[in-house]
Amino acid sequence: MHLEALQYVLGAVAAFIIGFSKTGVPGTGILMVPLMAIVFGPQLSLGATIPMLVVGDCFAVAFYRANCKWEHLKRLAPWVVTGLILGTVLLDYWLDHKSKHDFLGPLIGTMVLVMLGLSLLRGKLGDRLVPTSPEGRALTGLVAGFSTMVSNAAGPVMAIYMTATGMPKEQLMGTSAWYFFIFNLSKIPLLLILTVRHPSMPMITGPTLLFNLAMFPVIVVGAFGGKWLLPRIPQKQFTSLILILAAIAALSLYLPKK
Repeated sequence: MHLEALQYVLGAVAAFIIGFSKTGVPGTGILMVPLMAIVFGPQLSLGATIPMLVVGDCFAVAFYRANCKWEHLKRLAPWVVTGLILGTVLLDYWLDHKSKHDFLGPLIGTMVLVMLGLSLLRGKLGDRLVPTSPEGRALTGLVAGFSTMVSNAAGPVMAIYMTATGMPKEQLMGTSAWYFFIFNLSKIPLLLILTVRHPSMPMITGPTLLFNLAMFPVIVVGAFGGKWLLPRIPQKQFTSLILILAAIAALSLYLPKK
């Protein structure tokens, strides 16, 4: 695989966004999804992005590991695992019956917008429909696990859930850091299984790993940039910015992938 200079530039922008979102503003991370799809195509970008995400997760855990609210992760975990399994099954089916029609992006975008609407209307809908209710938690976990497996697009879903908990931004960052570190790592064996099952359409390849290695310094720069910015954003503006970015990202998932 030979990448053009423009593809490396777009990949570097995506790498910076990954590092920055992991330690600064979580909602920005979704912006790397279309960039990586341009560089590698929708299918190969899934596996090409995972190592970069894990590197960013390592910095986020290192910076915010003491601020995690583990009870939220424990409640979400069973539903997230279920979503990961459903996403893997769907990817396996999609690779068997691959078409150029991208139905995953609009589907995930719709789910994110529904979650965002529930979050914004939480004061009028009652306790059963808010993202942090038992029903909302189940929906969050399923959508987050499914969307992260099929498109690395769980960022807006988790951002909406985390802001709905009312956690201070440091706890939000710490809880998000551990969540993505654990579940991004868990996706690697699932992608390897799909690669073994569909060797003509691999998810992870030697060239993508070399690209990941080249992007490591850019991720580091983004991670420290996010760490510098976080204390300088007021809590109210931080929450509003995450929700706005989540909405923009969801709408971007409706755009056709090249």
